[in-house]
Amino acid sequence: MTLDSTVIHLNNVSKQFGSKHAVKHISLKITSGSVVAILGPNGAGKTTTMKMMLGLSNPSSGEVTVLGMTPDHKQVRQRMGVMLQDVSVMDGLTVREIIRMVRSYYPAPLDADVIEALTSLAPAALNRRAEKLSGGQKRSLNFALAMAGAPDVLFFDEPTVGMDSETRRHFWIQIRALAKQGKTIIFTTHYLHEADEAADRIILFNEGSVVADGTPDCIKGGITKRTLSFSCSSNSNIRTQIESLPGIDQIEYRKDRCILHAQDTDALIRHIITTQLPVQEIRIEAGQLDDAYATLLQTIKEDH
Repeated sequence: MTLDSTVIHLNNVSKQFGSKHAVKHISLKITSGSVVAILGPNGAGKTTTMKMMLGLSNPSSGEVTVLGMTPDHKQVRQRMGVMLQDVSVMDGLTVREIIRMVRSYYPAPLDADVIEALTSLAPAALNRRAEKLSGGQKRSLNFALAMAGAPDVLFFDEPTVGMDSETRRHFWIQIRALAKQGKTIIFTTHYLHEADEAADRIILFNEGSVVADGTPDCIKGGITKRTLSFSCSSNSNIRTQIESLPGIDQIEYRKDRCILHAQDTDALIRHIITTQLPVQEIRIEAGQLDDAYATLLQTIKEDH
């Protein structure tokens, strides 16, 4: 007998504001230890869905449960960590004073020194008044405060906006470490490469519905084509040979490289080797998530 690892369950959930259907009949489960990216254009329903998971908004119909209870249950709130997009700190208090205050809200908080380390701030900065911090430092502080209650479920809304590249890299290292500890992480982002690298599952929203749900590789593989590129001369005879290769959907020439778009790049490279086409530095690359995202949304638009 296996234990149910479901942490969040949405069962036929809809949300309506007047005559507008912001979310339409969504059903999904999120399991323990997963890192889930919720993506979609503005107005797609992702923020409304996250607010219902957080208990900040009630569904018009359907049911949302977190850890087997309603999201606004006190026990659920104590096991949640939240970092919203808008950065706000309490003026007039030092970083250490804010940490001490937020820790007091929880029955079993993280040690203060652990939370301080999570801010990535130098020791001197911990005694600085919070409003004096830079935007990126405030966001790092908000991350540390989200961890104050030693949560099992973490929600991040555009978590790396305003962070420099090093702080952003450090943030995602910490997220991967938390997932290995069994924490469940749900985040939204407009940085699609972050979702591609960090998430093990992507849920793509459009017009209030889930239009794609799977691993980044699954979503990319189902929508985008792979490319095979190589260096070659601009000899017209070679170009003729390239254009006669089977299974090519598109050919691009960029400086001294030729890029071939195809569904079956393995068969294509075998053919190039068999025919001894005079090319060098062969590379095979999968489509990027932003390509899949754009393609999928364009396809939906055309279908409508």
